[in-house]
Amino acid sequence: QVQLVESGGGWVQAGDSLRLSCAASGHTFNNSAMAWFRQAPGKERECIAAIGWSAANIYYSDSVKGRFTISRDNAKNSVYLQMRNLKPEDTAVYYCAASYYRRANIRADDYNSWGQGTQVTVSS
Repeated sequence: QVQLVESGGGWVQAGDSLRLSCAASGHTFNNSAMAWFRQAPGKERECIAAIGWSAANIYYSDSVKGRFTISRDNAKNSVYLQMRNLKPEDTAVYYCAASYYRRANIRADDYNSWGQGTQVTVSS
């Protein structure tokens, strides 16, 4: 398994930007697809962005497409989520996850390692 630690969350105003980082330890990082999920109060956890092991395939949910960018640096064992033009509905706990698979996918069941989560709050 991969151990994951997120950072970069915080409180911002609508229209601002934030960059989340996820530091991974473990020898399987470079062979794992990575993803960012989020969970808002009273809602199910959803995959908002995923990236394959080589970054050749990337997925975005419709809710963040065009505003968020996922990237990874395999040399640094890290994955990032650049968030722009944040909206109040982006308020959630954001989780980094590592997959069993190499190709990006959106099913939470396909991810076997999770970070502790970082809170993002966007005020209007």
